[in-house]
Amino acid sequence: MLESVRVYAKRTDKIYLLLCLFSSAMAVLMLASWAAEQGGGLAVDEITGQVTGIGDFRRALVQAGAAGIGVLIALALSTVDYRSLVKIWPVHVIFTWGLVLPTLVIHNLDLGPLTIGYNAGDTDNYSWYRLGGFTFQPTELAKISFILTFAMHLNNVRSRINEPKELAKLLLHLMAPILLIHIQGDDGTAIIYGIIGCCMMFTAGLSWKYIIGALAAGITAVSAAFMFLSDSIGKSYQWYRILAVIDPKNETGWAPSEDVWRNIVYQQDRGEVALGSGRIFGNGMFSGDYYSVPNAHNDFIFSWVGNALGFVGCMVVLGVLIALVIRTFAVGARSEDLLGSFICAGVGGALLAQIAVNVGMNLRVLPVIGVTLPFYSAGGSSVLMLYICVGLVLSVHMHNKKKLFG
Repeated sequence: MLESVRVYAKRTDKIYLLLCLFSSAMAVLMLASWAAEQGGGLAVDEITGQVTGIGDFRRALVQAGAAGIGVLIALALSTVDYRSLVKIWPVHVIFTWGLVLPTLVIHNLDLGPLTIGYNAGDTDNYSWYRLGGFTFQPTELAKISFILTFAMHLNNVRSRINEPKELAKLLLHLMAPILLIHIQGDDGTAIIYGIIGCCMMFTAGLSWKYIIGALAAGITAVSAAFMFLSDSIGKSYQWYRILAVIDPKNETGWAPSEDVWRNIVYQQDRGEVALGSGRIFGNGMFSGDYYSVPNAHNDFIFSWVGNALGFVGCMVVLGVLIALVIRTFAVGARSEDLLGSFICAGVGGALLAQIAVNVGMNLRVLPVIGVTLPFYSAGGSSVLMLYICVGLVLSVHMHNKKKLFG
């Protein structure tokens, strides 16, 4: 047993694992400090004043438990050759998308303790399952299946990626899940899928003429939508969130009323104040002055990091996350086969996209679209899915690698 552990420790990427463990430990501390400021974190009877439960500390405990289970899953998955996971693609495609598809048409259907098409927020997103007190978003699991199948597709195409016929097939493969998730109402996740696909195609050698053409077409389409179709495309609150970033003071009069404007900008206003209030070293994790931010435990956990740990803490958190992204891409660069490179490009693209979008939301340079910060945002199922991705990267590292230089 000890010999097996020693051999595994020698073969695996210990730095990669340590970066993940550090991020998970910091996430638990941040969620615990947030809970401590929510009325002490514990659930208290309003009449008797007696403690009736762990209250908001539950999120930190769930995060810790999910990270512990996730690490075990990642370690087990890393011992499995990633090629075998690609070969059984029909199994995970049918399973994952079989969970996603019912939520397209079923909303808040209760089957005993199970709710299908659960709305976990205050939008039109019914992409969740709820079982008892736990929620699960199947598109996160489907994301892993997509990375594996898209990597297989790119590996099969190889040098023919820039042929119009093959490129059209790849774009169809990419657009299918994006459209389904858009219909589902989770445009934030749809955008992440798009970025994952673009990162993987770039790694596969997509021609710059297509990249520049796509960027030009995208900018033109967005500009036209703003000028002529803003009333008929998307949901009103989505356009308001975009306009709130461009014109946060409502000087152009984009908001139909004062109440709408205040409601749209409130979260980012509070997040901006919370980030700045920490100054250089923060107010402390379990003491000091704090500003209430909606969803500070979830989409706006980075604002809580800034509040509690200041600029230095934010840089440490971001530094470790970016190091993790770089390490992911480096594992792909050392892979002797393209399949491993494409898988790592997909995982690295997913991490980079979520970090950039979430931090952009907190810094008020991007609209709020419901994208979480990897490891840090509260959610047991998302942490488990993240560690499955970690297991895939470790599998590539252990089963197929070469020297990066020479």
